[in-house]
Amino acid sequence: GKSTLADRFLEITKTIPPEKLQPQYLDRLSLERERGITIKMQPVHMVWKDYALNLIDTPGHIDFSYEVSRALAAVEGAILLVDGTQGIQAQTLAHLEIAKELNLIIIPAVNKIDIQIPNLDSLIDDISKIVEVDAVEDIYLISGKTGEGVEKLLRAVIDKIPSSSKSVSGPSESALIFDSHFDSYKGVIAHTRVFGGKFNAFQNLYLKSNNYEFKSVEVGIFSPDLKKTG
Repeated sequence: GKSTLADRFLEITKTIPPEKLQPQYLDRLSLERERGITIKMQPVHMVWKDYALNLIDTPGHIDFSYEVSRALAAVEGAILLVDGTQGIQAQTLAHLEIAKELNLIIIPAVNKIDIQIPNLDSLIDDISKIVEVDAVEDIYLISGKTGEGVEKLLRAVIDKIPSSSKSVSGPSESALIFDSHFDSYKGVIAHTRVFGGKFNAFQNLYLKSNNYEFKSVEVGIFSPDLKKTG
């Protein structure tokens, strides 16, 4: 349901034109489309009502929890999406614990309210206890399929999750590489979360983890395709 919810975000923010938006748009791998699951996290930059929003659509299955943990290290908050027909699953709790350890703002939402959900009140009560929020005010009822409640959830993200504020010790220019991939034309593309300073093309950079110096050739954003910004 997360990738379907991401579709509605892309739709509401007009990041993708309606005629180009296909289901699970951010699932780019052929295997993801074949199986209907998210395997690799995908970042996207969106602009809505004068706000810049950066989303990372993550896998939900516990087999890909390492993907999730790297994404959570790069953000200020997380939408905890619970499938109303499935209830709270073990993998939901596992990922919630990682988010709590990183002191992220958690926004819980129940998906698939467009269909009859048995024991919805009981599910909402359970979620309020594990996330420690108000059952009525702080749990959002949505349908990623129809879009019901999604704009309200997006507004909650803006209201509740703070602007970028994480800082790390070290030089003013600092960033975390949370993912990467190889492009046969562009070379290694590092997916980075910038914590401080500015990064420009043809800038000398330094990887702290393995004492490696290199020069960036191009910088930009995921929109969700690569968009050069300079």
